[in-house]
Amino acid sequence: MTLVAISLVILSACIHALWNFFTKKRHPTASFFLLASLTGTLLLSPILIHHSDTLLHHIPDRVWMLLIIAGFFMALYFISLARAYREGELSIAYPIARAMPIIIVLAVVVYLGRVDQISLQSIVGSALVVFGCFMIPLQRFKELRFSNYLNLTFGMALIAATCSAGYALVDDEALRYFRNNNQLAIDNTSMTILYACLEASITSLWLALFVVIRKQGRIDFYQVICVNKWYAIVAGIGINLAYTLVLLALAFVENVSYIVAFHRLSIPLGAVLGILILKEKFYPLKLLGVLIMLVGLLGVALG
Repeated sequence: MTLVAISLVILSACIHALWNFFTKKRHPTASFFLLASLTGTLLLSPILIHHSDTLLHHIPDRVWMLLIIAGFFMALYFISLARAYREGELSIAYPIARAMPIIIVLAVVVYLGRVDQISLQSIVGSALVVFGCFMIPLQRFKELRFSNYLNLTFGMALIAATCSAGYALVDDEALRYFRNNNQLAIDNTSMTILYACLEASITSLWLALFVVIRKQGRIDFYQVICVNKWYAIVAGIGINLAYTLVLLALAFVENVSYIVAFHRLSIPLGAVLGILILKEKFYPLKLLGVLIMLVGLLGVALG
């Protein structure tokens, strides 16, 4: 990873931990994230308007298809993350949702025949991150058994993790194809921001579909507008700023797995915010799990 990529990812990780902390305090729903996603679309819309006449006609069909898939993964990520936060602690749900995509992305990268781009040190580091993730919910070592992970918080966090890996992989493929399109006379930064705007728009459509078809969803959206609209708007700014920085960083790396792994610096930040500010339970294994994750992250970053 280049210094530019590392700087972008670190800044994004800090913003990511903060918006998750901010969101957890409001007991989020899909409706909360719908308003947040719409905020992101509005925030990024100037570049879409600026290029609407010439650029949108030249976006390849393949990119549109990948955007639809990525938007679905991101919408499902928000839905499952919201449920995980309503059911459990930030210091447990957040690390799980953030750590598990590493294994998923590495498995897909190996399946695609790019194993030569991943060092042994990075693989070991990723394994340590996941091991630390499974330690965080435990108060004692003897609780390390499968049955203790059969709960809604852990399950929803795993779904969120899978979706996070899904849209990261799809975005990487889409942006590589997007940037290699010779018909688009636009710099990489503007192209990335445009892509982020389109993805936020499509994510909003998927979320709106989930909210509108359910009576409770429509009620929740009305309550968000009345009570939590400013919280959702601030969260939307943080969500899209953090992810746009990640998309920009993709232009400076050869393999998306490094971005996915190093961005997990947000894991200890989120755990600390949950313990210190939200006053969630603290026990030694939770701290040990976070420290193991940090060692794994260093292994990935330096590998």
